[in-house]
Amino acid sequence: MDQERKDEPAHTGTPEHGAVPDAPPLSGRVAVVLIVVLLILAVLVGIAGIVPRVRARTTLAENTDQLAAPSVIVDPPQQGKVEREVVLPGNVYAYSDASLFARTDGYLSKWYFDIGAHVKQGQLLAVISSPEVDKQLLQARADLLTAQANAGLAKTNSTRYQGLLTQNAVSKQDTDTFVSQEASTSSTVTSAQANVERLQELQSFEKIYAPFSGVVTARNVDVGQLINAGAGTQMFRVSDIGTLRVYVNVPQVYSQIATPGVKARLIFTEFPDQVFTGKLVRTAKAIDPSSRTLLVEIDVENHNGKLMPGAFTSVHMDVQNAVVPFVIPVSTLIFRTAGLQVGTVVSGPNGDQAKLVSIKLGQDDGSTVQVIDGLDAHSRIIQNPPDSLIDGEPVHVVQPDHAKGGVR
Repeated sequence: MDQERKDEPAHTGTPEHGAVPDAPPLSGRVAVVLIVVLLILAVLVGIAGIVPRVRARTTLAENTDQLAAPSVIVDPPQQGKVEREVVLPGNVYAYSDASLFARTDGYLSKWYFDIGAHVKQGQLLAVISSPEVDKQLLQARADLLTAQANAGLAKTNSTRYQGLLTQNAVSKQDTDTFVSQEASTSSTVTSAQANVERLQELQSFEKIYAPFSGVVTARNVDVGQLINAGAGTQMFRVSDIGTLRVYVNVPQVYSQIATPGVKARLIFTEFPDQVFTGKLVRTAKAIDPSSRTLLVEIDVENHNGKLMPGAFTSVHMDVQNAVVPFVIPVSTLIFRTAGLQVGTVVSGPNGDQAKLVSIKLGQDDGSTVQVIDGLDAHSRIIQNPPDSLIDGEPVHVVQPDHAKGGVR
């Protein structure tokens, strides 16, 4: 039997052809499938919950950014006209103007000219009664006479003793004493004379004279009024209006045409059909850094007295080398530490965005201004820019709805 067992083929562990191997248990495969299905469902549920949230957040961020961008109205600048003349405001002043004050104390005893009166140079305007000064002058003159008498006596004694000294009739010490008395009394006379002259000057101030020919434009005193020299009260004001000075602040861009000798035409509202001619006589030769203007003076003849100092006038001067400006409303201007700017809209990679542009102004008409540098015809100017506008900020451009008075 052992031999038979040895003759039997040994099992190598490989199933013979046509034999069916043992299958794994059915419960294990079902469990694996269920786990895979559950994982897939979990992933799908997670994706279904996350994607809408991400989409909602993205939409919210986009809407927030869109709503955060300020809505602005833009307009291009208007092309200005080629100016043949520049019109500037001017202030009219008298050629000579003086306020008269008292130099002595007293009471006003009389005045001779009221406002509007024409006076000549040196003409008496008023008289101040100052009895204290008059009495002091009398006393000073008496003191001067006493000093002169003492000086005369001292001189006589000095001369006499000097003559006797040559004859050895008096001592040298007595002679020196009288010579010294002559010198001291002479100084006393000089002092008394100066005091008399001082009081004479004060007495002369009792009369108020016109310093030049002109018109009395103010009288602030009346008869009996106490005049105090230290109070600083203006008594009279006299103005020479035969020639008037007109001061004009010329913008820097036109400063080169403002040279002495240039003719100017002056228009006054009270004389709408009449043009007055003046001549530029001098300039300040310096640009005011606060206003960037040049102060010039224009003289106008006014012998007929039609024009009055203190008036306002429009000064017209010819422009030879004019700069063609752009005209924009004053509401578009932005005043910041960086200087005068306007807000413009430019196209960026993410849409329209704001750009702040520095400009230089020409003539200011009140409601509009002329821009001579910083803009071009294609600039899109932001109308009424918000105070919070910054450079590079996204903006939303809207069109004005003129029919409804709003924007759309």
